[in-house]
Amino acid sequence: MKGILVCSLAFGLLVTLAFIPQRESQPQRPNVLFICIDDLRPDLKCYGNPVVHSPNLDRLARQSVLFTRQYVTQPTCGASRYSLLTGRLPRNPVDITNEALEKQVSGKPRTDEPETFIDQLRRNGYYTVGMGKISHSPDGYVYGYNDPKSNQLELPHSWDEMLFDAGKWKTGWNAFFGYADGSNRQGQQSKVKPYEAANVADEEYPDGLTANLAVAKLKELAGRKQPFFLGIGFFKPHLPFNAPQKYWDLYDEAKIPLTPSPTIPENVNPASLHESAEFNQYALGDEQASLEKPVSDAYARKLRHAYYASVSYTDAQVGKVLAALNQVGMAENTIVVVWSDHGWHLGDYRVWGKHTIFEQAVRSVLLVKTPGMKTGAVRNEIVSSIDLYPTLMELCGLQAPARLDGKSFSVLLKKGKPADWGEHAAYSYFKRGITVRTDRYRLTRYFRAQEPTVELYDHQQDPNENRNVADAHPDVVKRLMPVWEKGNTGLFK
Repeated sequence: MKGILVCSLAFGLLVTLAFIPQRESQPQRPNVLFICIDDLRPDLKCYGNPVVHSPNLDRLARQSVLFTRQYVTQPTCGASRYSLLTGRLPRNPVDITNEALEKQVSGKPRTDEPETFIDQLRRNGYYTVGMGKISHSPDGYVYGYNDPKSNQLELPHSWDEMLFDAGKWKTGWNAFFGYADGSNRQGQQSKVKPYEAANVADEEYPDGLTANLAVAKLKELAGRKQPFFLGIGFFKPHLPFNAPQKYWDLYDEAKIPLTPSPTIPENVNPASLHESAEFNQYALGDEQASLEKPVSDAYARKLRHAYYASVSYTDAQVGKVLAALNQVGMAENTIVVVWSDHGWHLGDYRVWGKHTIFEQAVRSVLLVKTPGMKTGAVRNEIVSSIDLYPTLMELCGLQAPARLDGKSFSVLLKKGKPADWGEHAAYSYFKRGITVRTDRYRLTRYFRAQEPTVELYDHQQDPNENRNVADAHPDVVKRLMPVWEKGNTGLFK
């Protein structure tokens, strides 16, 4: 009798449970692998440059959506990353400097508003790991080029772990400007060349150590029952253009083409450009760059060779990380983003460096691979780096903060032509100038005395921005000025 009673109670409990609404199991949020590459202009084979050897990024591009016209807000490392991480346009003079994150984020108490999109992911259950240059500092900590490493994080609330292997260089800044023998630019008082080809293994330069660190961390993250964000910041092809000899050997220097823009653009004041100061501080360079005259063709080819070798070296490190992601079985549920913080002038307009608001300096690489979404597509719509924050939030099923300036481009990751993307513009800021890139034009206005202060480039007729046609087309300037005004945040008075 007792056994019958127990069975009856158990049956009744099962019947009761059957009629209680069951909570649906929540799908696992996607992981995020975010790879930042310093000073990489869109000179990859997948972007149409047949000379460059970039097999790993090219393979990723075939599995991703490749954005041909993604623009950063500032053509300098720290400021560009500040906008990317916060999803905001610059509003204060410090916002367009390399100290933007140090001054605006580091050392601040935690508030209700996330300091970065990484912080927002962390607040919503993600385990966040950074290594290398994600913010401005090469290892995520605030200290001077010649100082010992500090304990002050550049992004104090974003990371569960911030890692870096400085190797024989001892500190992040020494590694960032490091040479294969363990020396560095600042330690040598800039008496160094802007390039190096050493017959060494990948790990004898810092990015090789970072790739190894990332591979080991991915194996560890695979065992966690928690979605992760892993940010990896590779240094090259930032100056100095140093890479193992085997990557130099991929190129025939004599066949490397020179810039299609060897002179200062027509109707442009030299104040819109610069004298390549960052490049020229490498005192043992073969020649000094100047707006007065170009470097020799032979030296220009050598420098392009060095830059491309550095690109190929970084491409190999990216390949190691992507292979590890596959090997640990997490590729199917991981968003992969490859982004570069700005472009670089390789002799364009006689400039060697970034720090202009021309196309070559503010257009950068963006590849986005998303589980279950469109792959192998090429998108020509205009997008901005500030659009990445809201996009990642949407892809991860999270709410984006209300104060963002960016717009999610997740519709561009799906199949078919998006019905609701519409006209979009990208704004960039530097040298007391604001520029807007629309589908056909670039309109720039400078807050300065040197004329002309307004520049207009027609990309349908002049894709390399060799002619300022503002005076010839005042009607176009007038039509675009309201679009330009939308990006005027009051930064320049």
